[in-house]
Amino acid sequence: MKIDLPKVAKELPIKRFADLFYEEDPEFDNCQIIDSNFENEVLEKARLSNVVIKNCTFNQTDLRHIDITDVRFENCDLSNAVLRNASIHRVEFINCKLLGVDLTESSIGNVRFKDCLLKLAGFGNSKIEKVIYHDTSLVQADFYDCKLKKLEFLACDLNEASFEQTALKGIDISTSTFETLTVSLENLNGCKVSQDQAVRFASLIGLIITD
Repeated sequence: MKIDLPKVAKELPIKRFADLFYEEDPEFDNCQIIDSNFENEVLEKARLSNVVIKNCTFNQTDLRHIDITDVRFENCDLSNAVLRNASIHRVEFINCKLLGVDLTESSIGNVRFKDCLLKLAGFGNSKIEKVIYHDTSLVQADFYDCKLKKLEFLACDLNEASFEQTALKGIDISTSTFETLTVSLENLNGCKVSQDQAVRFASLIGLIITD
């Protein structure tokens, strides 16, 4: 599946994320942020556009209602960050740690997560379209009552992930692994799975498969 990647300039001036505190309308565009520590802060309704963010830490930071467009995160830590009601479009997360990140009630489109940790991440009540999760851990991630369209989970760990009240029609999980998965049978209709996964789903509903 092809997605629209971030439109980011090759050469960008360096700024500090903390400078947003001094702006009445916190907005960063056309810059790069490197080696910034922004833990345990509160900054609502910020806007980021045409930005590269490298080696930065946003642990426990409240960034709800943030608008992120044409941004690339590399080697960043957003563990337990709050990004509720976020708008995230044409964004890449490369080798990032997002343990327990709160992305509930968000709009997420044309986004790629590559080599990321999304264990215990919350996506509940979000609209997620044209998103690729690649070599990413989504153990115990929660996709409760999400609207999913054109998603690929490529070689991901989906163990104990929950898709309660979420339809998986057209979603590809065939190359990913899991021991258990929370999803109702009716919502599996149209989901692309491997033969081994089909057998696993069958066993979870009590079917006995013979040769």
